[in-house]
Amino acid sequence: MQGFDNPDFYRCDMTVRMLLSIALIAAAPWASAAPPKTMFVDHSSAAVMDEATAKAVLAEGITPRVLKVYPANKWGFVSQVEGGITQTGTCVITARVMMMQLTPTVKAMLFRPAKTATTFDAQPNANPDQCRALAKTKLQEAVQSVASSLAKS
Repeated sequence: MQGFDNPDFYRCDMTVRMLLSIALIAAAPWASAAPPKTMFVDHSSAAVMDEATAKAVLAEGITPRVLKVYPANKWGFVSQVEGGITQTGTCVITARVMMMQLTPTVKAMLFRPAKTATTFDAQPNANPDQCRALAKTKLQEAVQSVASSLAKS
């Protein structure tokens, strides 16, 4: 009988198992790797913009076309919305969006913005809800400005 009684059978079987294990280990990063998630960081004043809203505006405004040219494993986006209501009741808002390069090893952002857009506005006699709505609008304009400048380049 050629199977279990033959010592070469086990040697061949072990070699095949080792080669299959090596092939599976080598292919594992490609098999399980999901596309990298784009890094969105928010540094806004909580009075006018919450982090979830800012990240949603960034994710909505940065198109897949931009992410194809500027991949998520190399680039990230930072938003910053500041302002509030003055003593006279005027809502003053500044919104900024920056695209920054990620470091190759730790995937942290380098503060060397490749693209930046800043928008400003003021609305007299505004209540806090109107001020937050103005902040979201200004952030959307800043994101659109950065995204459109990236799509052209």
